[in-house]
Amino acid sequence: ILDEIQELRKGLSSLKYFCEDASEYHIAVAGSLLGVAMHQGESAPVGKVDILRLYPMSFEEYLLAKGEDRMLDILQNKDWTTTNMLHESLTLLLREFYFVGGMPEAVKTFLATNDANAVRKVQNDILFVYRSDMSKHVSPNEATRISMVWQSIPSQLAKENKKFVYGALRTGARAKDFEMAIQWLVDAGLVYRISRVREIGIPLKFYEDFNAFKLFLLDVGLLGALCEMEPSQMLVSNKVMTESKGAFTENHVLCQLMCKENVHVYYYSREDSRLEIDFLVQHKGQITPVEVKAEENLRSKSLRAFIDANPILKAVRFSMSPFIEQDWMINVPLYAVSEAL
Repeated sequence: ILDEIQELRKGLSSLKYFCEDASEYHIAVAGSLLGVAMHQGESAPVGKVDILRLYPMSFEEYLLAKGEDRMLDILQNKDWTTTNMLHESLTLLLREFYFVGGMPEAVKTFLATNDANAVRKVQNDILFVYRSDMSKHVSPNEATRISMVWQSIPSQLAKENKKFVYGALRTGARAKDFEMAIQWLVDAGLVYRISRVREIGIPLKFYEDFNAFKLFLLDVGLLGALCEMEPSQMLVSNKVMTESKGAFTENHVLCQLMCKENVHVYYYSREDSRLEIDFLVQHKGQITPVEVKAEENLRSKSLRAFIDANPILKAVRFSMSPFIEQDWMINVPLYAVSEAL
């Protein structure tokens, strides 16, 4: 088992020869996308290795780490009657997850110490390492642009319309000035880029609009640290899920969706911006319109109008309300995102 494989010269290339000339050895290597994806001067061992991409822990994995096996079984069995009875307890666990997030070291620290400040130190240390790696792999000029995009994500997500706006980076900023910086963050696995589609059809990729997109952080816990949210406010206050204007909520939902296999996520909006659907999810040959609510407000005018125009689809709304099923939509609590598809 070789860790930090990107630090070893010709480490990636050597895997080809282990496969061809020393197949009696079982080799597992680990490395961050920051180093592996950007590694120059080496050929990738295409067809010689099995690749597994690891994500921050999902809410379900967090429940396992907490020893909440029974809670997890109820969620995975989609026992909505019992789930609704446990709604308050699961909501408290979700608020806790919003703060801790899914980075393994942060989860481990929280379970070992129950100290919010210790968790925040771990998160800040991770952010510091990310910033250091930004400057290590690119030129100083490009590192500055990457950092500007990275630091702007909280304010971009705080907007009602979360479409990424270059002008928020600096006055007069244009796409050509920052597109490489954004792509670097995407390739490094630090952000998710969710593109707009203008039409509905399988596959959604055919209708992708590369000029309009949203950026989300890889982990909701790191988003809290980047936003400089007070740990006590996130863990204790009942208002944190609404005062954040949905920033944490949408980021949470997307991160849970990205943990699932063969899920492709986009969002929909018309040119006049009068109708927008938070996410369009393509999974197993089906398209599901998704609306995200940070609270229990169940008004869904845009979602209903979208379904009226596309009656063959059935929508999902994630909110803080318990499970409810209607003929055109199901409302799924935010702690059960992984069970909605």
